[in-house]
Amino acid sequence: MSTLSSAWSWLTSSANWSGSDGITHRITQHIFLTVVCLALSCLIALPVAVVLGHIGKGGALAVNLSNVGRAVPTFAVLVLLLLTPLGRHGDWPTIIALVLFAVPPLLTNAYVGMREVDQDVVRAARGMGMTGRQLLFRVELPLASPLILTGMRIAAVQLVATATLAALAGGGGLGRIITAGFNLASTPQVVAGALLVAVFALLVEVLFVIGQRLAPAWARGGTE
Repeated sequence: MSTLSSAWSWLTSSANWSGSDGITHRITQHIFLTVVCLALSCLIALPVAVVLGHIGKGGALAVNLSNVGRAVPTFAVLVLLLLTPLGRHGDWPTIIALVLFAVPPLLTNAYVGMREVDQDVVRAARGMGMTGRQLLFRVELPLASPLILTGMRIAAVQLVATATLAALAGGGGLGRIITAGFNLASTPQVVAGALLVAVFALLVEVLFVIGQRLAPAWARGGTE
């Protein structure tokens, strides 16, 4: 039997879907970790990018600094955090490492989206007497939203793939299926875990694309 066939047999076995080590529980953990990290990353990156993009100062420095962070492997950050006192606080080392990993695409896309807003439109809005707050929320954010949503999609897909590292820190998620497969020298289980992560990432990508297409016109950079 080929490896893929064996992996499929492993995936379709009902015994592997139940229990604390089952696929259902691991997927739930993976979704929770991804959502929490994405939400925290958005809370950190988006306000900074939007404000800097609006005022047009300091944004390039912030983007460059965040992009420098991409050169540091998430695994290395996770290991360093585990060696600190923070390593005794459950999933926090994993969450912090993943948040640092997700911030750069969110910050970069949001800032670029704000700066690429048509300045003729901005000047026209100012000429109509709009305040800075009105200009931000009624003009700049709606026009920048396609790139902001793209940054969120990129970050979400990257988080799904990278959240497997949680297993190395004793956390949950689909990575535990892969590490358990290595510990048991079970290639089909390793392949099955990798397939689950790949399918999950593709599903997140598709959901974001569908969501953006079904979103109101302002979220697509259009007008109502």
